[in-house]
Amino acid sequence: MAKIVISEFMDEAVVEKLQTQFDVIFDTTLVDNRSSLLDAVADADAIIVRNRTQVNTELLAAAPRLKAVGRLGVGLDNIDLEACDSQGVIVKPAHGGNGSSVAEYVLTGILMLRRNAYFSSQSMLAGEWPRQALIGREASGSTLGLVGFGAIARETARRALALDMKVVAFDPHLAADAPEWAGVERHESLDSLLAVADSVSLHVPLTDETRHLIDDGALNRMKPSAILINAARGGIVDEVALAVALREGRLAGALLDVFEQEPLPVGSALVGVPNLILTPHIAGVTEESNARISQMTVDNVCDVLAHAGVSA
Repeated sequence: MAKIVISEFMDEAVVEKLQTQFDVIFDTTLVDNRSSLLDAVADADAIIVRNRTQVNTELLAAAPRLKAVGRLGVGLDNIDLEACDSQGVIVKPAHGGNGSSVAEYVLTGILMLRRNAYFSSQSMLAGEWPRQALIGREASGSTLGLVGFGAIARETARRALALDMKVVAFDPHLAADAPEWAGVERHESLDSLLAVADSVSLHVPLTDETRHLIDDGALNRMKPSAILINAARGGIVDEVALAVALREGRLAGALLDVFEQEPLPVGSALVGVPNLILTPHIAGVTEESNARISQMTVDNVCDVLAHAGVSA
C-alpha cells in the first residue's frame, strides 16, 4: 500500500477518507521534529505540507520513493522546486482554494483599521467613553492599492469595488491589455501606487526581487493616513522599518499575517508597536477553505500517484 505523510494540519474528515485508501501518517508535530519527519518519509510515496515544512535536498535524499508533494496552499518558498524536478518529484499547490478567505481577511483589516473603533473594550469597561478619539474613516470612496494582481488580488478587488472603493493595482507581470484589468486602474510603478493608495495590500510571492519590497523608502512614499496589509509572504515587509514608521506616526496602521520568522521570536521588533494587528498566518485558513484545500490537495496527490503507477 502506498504511503502518504502529512506533516501539518488539514481537514480531518478528508484525512479519514484518505486513510481508507492509503497508509497515512498524519502527525502535525513532524513539522517541528525534523529527525522524526525524515524517518517518516523514508518509505513515503507522497508528502502533504503547508508553509512551514521545508521540502529541500535533505528531505528529498531521505525519501527516495517520493513521487509527489501536495501543498496545502499556493506559496512555494518552502519547497525546493529545482531539487524536486531533478528527482522527478511533482509539486502540486492547491490553486484557487483560499482566494475568498484571503480577500475577506484583507477587507476586514481595511474596515477595522480605517474605522479605528474596535480596540476600545478595555477602556470602555474601565468607565471611559472615548467617542471623539475613535472617530475613524470610511472605506467607501477610499483607494485600495493592490501590489500584485493575481487571482487572490482580483478576488479582493471585486469585493472592494462592491464597497464603493476605488481599486488601483501594480503588476509588471500582467500585460497592460489583459482583460483582468477591467474596472481597476493599472499603475506602471510601485511608487505611483503607494503615493495614491489609502490602503495597500500585498499579493506577491517572496523572491529576491520582492524581499523587503516595502522598506523604509517605500513606507515614506505612502500617505501618513494609509494602512498596510501583508497576507502574502513574510519578508516582503521590512518589519523593523514598519515598526519605526508606526511608532513615529508616519503610517496610520498595519495588519500582518506573515512574518520573516514564524513563529515570531521573543523580542521581535514588533513588540508594543501601536496601531498594529498581528495574526498567525491564518488569512487563507477558514473552516470552508481548509476543507476545500485539503480535498484539492488529496485529489492532486492521488492523481500524481495514479499516473506514476503507484497503487493505493
